[in-house]
Amino acid sequence: MDLTRIPGIAGSREGTKGEEAMELFEVMTTAGAIREYLDIPDSDNVLYDILDKARCAPSGGNRQPWRVLIVKDQDLRRKVRDLYSEGWKEYMAHVKKGLVPFAPAEDGTWNGPAVDLTEAAAMTTSNQYASSLHESPILLVLLARLTDLSCLDNGLNRQSIVGGGSVYPFGHNILLAARSLGLGGVMTTVICRREPEMKTLFRIPREFAVAGLITLGKPKKLFSRLTRRPVEEFAFVDVFDGVPLTH
Repeated sequence: MDLTRIPGIAGSREGTKGEEAMELFEVMTTAGAIREYLDIPDSDNVLYDILDKARCAPSGGNRQPWRVLIVKDQDLRRKVRDLYSEGWKEYMAHVKKGLVPFAPAEDGTWNGPAVDLTEAAAMTTSNQYASSLHESPILLVLLARLTDLSCLDNGLNRQSIVGGGSVYPFGHNILLAARSLGLGGVMTTVICRREPEMKTLFRIPREFAVAGLITLGKPKKLFSRLTRRPVEEFAFVDVFDGVPLTH
């Protein structure tokens, strides 16, 4: 299917001549978190094309441990919204105290929530993305088969992170593929705070974990160039406190 012919879907680089494919650098530097959407015509075909490109992401042993649930049922969507909102309150309860939500301590281990989660549940603050999550043109649940993850940092007496390297590149590929078509989206892990409820809701087998949610749509606002720390602030030669890499 020629997605460049769908109204509102950009299959070519905007502002350039002809039908040239959007340059990779343009995609990478403008694929920011988009949380407000317009609808997408023919969304099933668009999503198929996005996933067809994203599936080339790397994974440990090429086991491709991901599974994607496309949530269309409106009742399911509202239930996901409600579960997400609960997790978001727990997240924000940490932020309001100047804490990184659910981050390990300095010793690399996690000893439980740094805030009272009961109080967090009673918060009345609202979030536009959370409250309208069910209205996203495309709503995906990203899963990972735990038995397919090579977690080579297990047993190091710190928070394990390596396993995510086999599923999140796929999630990011979804966002990059969507951006190349003129769409926007965001991947969020807030829903993982409610994994037991999600597994019951979607009949998810025990060996799978909820890795996050991805929402996609045509952005309400124009894309802009992303702002990030310069290379000199995070790249150093030979040792941790070595000479910064410059050009």
